[in-house]
Amino acid sequence: MANKQIWDGTATFTPGDTPFGFYDSDITFQTDAQKVAKFVGTRLGYPLMDVELQQQQMFACFEEAITTYGNEVFTYKIRENYLSLEGSSTGSLINTQVVDPTLSRIVELSKHYGTEAGVGGNVDRHTGSIETISNQQTYDLDAWAETQGIEGGIEIRKVFYEAPPAILRYFDPYAGTGTGVQSLMTAFDFGSFSPGVNFLMMPTSYDILKTQAIEFNDQVRKSTYSFEIVNSKLKLFPIPSRAGKMHFEYYKNTDKSKINYNTDTSLISNVGEVPYSNPEYKGINSVGRQWIFNYTLALAKEVLGYIRGKYQTVPVPGAEATLNQADLLADARAEKTALLTQLRETLTSTGRSAQLDAQAKESEDVENILKSIPMTIYIG
Repeated sequence: MANKQIWDGTATFTPGDTPFGFYDSDITFQTDAQKVAKFVGTRLGYPLMDVELQQQQMFACFEEAITTYGNEVFTYKIRENYLSLEGSSTGSLINTQVVDPTLSRIVELSKHYGTEAGVGGNVDRHTGSIETISNQQTYDLDAWAETQGIEGGIEIRKVFYEAPPAILRYFDPYAGTGTGVQSLMTAFDFGSFSPGVNFLMMPTSYDILKTQAIEFNDQVRKSTYSFEIVNSKLKLFPIPSRAGKMHFEYYKNTDKSKINYNTDTSLISNVGEVPYSNPEYKGINSVGRQWIFNYTLALAKEVLGYIRGKYQTVPVPGAEATLNQADLLADARAEKTALLTQLRETLTSTGRSAQLDAQAKESEDVENILKSIPMTIYIG
C-alpha cells in the first residue's frame, strides 16, 4: 500500500466532502479547499514522493483548521468581554459585533461590597433596640433575635451607644449669665433656652469653638463610650449606670446569605451560552488564512504520520525501507504548538488591556521626547 499513490495531484471539492460541512456552502471555502489540497500535497513531497492521503482527508484538515482558528479567536473575545456579556441576550450571533464594555456586572458586585462597608448595598438594614440594665455590661444579641422571631441570627452593623453630642450641652444653664441681655430671651420667645441670645448675637465660629471645647473636655475627663461584639455578645463601655434603651442597626444573616437567581433562560449564564458560532471563512483576512493554511499542513502531517505508522517498514528489493512516521508526528505536534502559541500571543497583544498599556507607554515616550526639544522662537 505504501507504494500505491493515493493522491493523484488533483483536487475537486464538492459540498459534503468535509465531515461537518460547516463551510461547504461558502464559495471562497470551496475554491481555497482545492488550492489548499495542492499546497499540502506539494509540501508533503508530491510528485516526487507518494502522499498516502485522499483529498477528503485534506479537506477535513482544512475544515478543522478554520474551526480551530475561530475557537481561539472567539474564546479570547469571550474571556476579555465576559463581564459585559454575562446576563445579556443569547438571541443573536455576535461574531462580527464589537462588544462595548459595561459596568453592569461590576455595579452588581459593588453592591455586595457596599453592604459590607455600610455604604449602600443590596441587603435591607433593620433597626432594633434592647433595654439596658443598670450595672449590666453584657447583652446576648442572639437571644434578642429569637424573641423577635428572627431565624439564622443577626449581624450588628451599628450601635448607638455614645456620648451625647456636644451641641446638646451647648445650651447649658449658665449661658445666659453675664450677658446682660436676659430680657432678649423673652422678647424672642426662647423661654428657658438661655443661649438664645448667644445664638442670635454671636458669630457661628463661636458655636463651633465651644462645641469642640466640650468634646475635647469629654475626651480628657470622661471615659470614652464604646462597645465590642464577641460571639454575638454585646459588651458596653462604660457599664450603664441606669436603665434605658439602646438602639442598633443590623442585617439578618438569612438576607445576606441569600443568592438571587435570574430564571430567564434566554440570558447568558456561562461561557457556553455566548452566541459565537464558527467563523465565516470568506470574512477572514489574508493573515488569518495564512495561519489556517499552515495549521492545515500540520494536521495533514499528523494524519499521514498515523497512516504510515501502520507499517513501520516496507520491503524493497534486497532490503527494507523505514517510513518516517515518527518524524511526521513530531513535526506536526511542534508546528501545531508553535502556531497556537503565535495566535494566542497575537490575540493577547491586540487585546484591550495590552492596547491601553501600549498607548500609555507611547504617550509617555512622546512626552519625554518633547521635553528635549527646544521651544520655537518666534521670528517676525
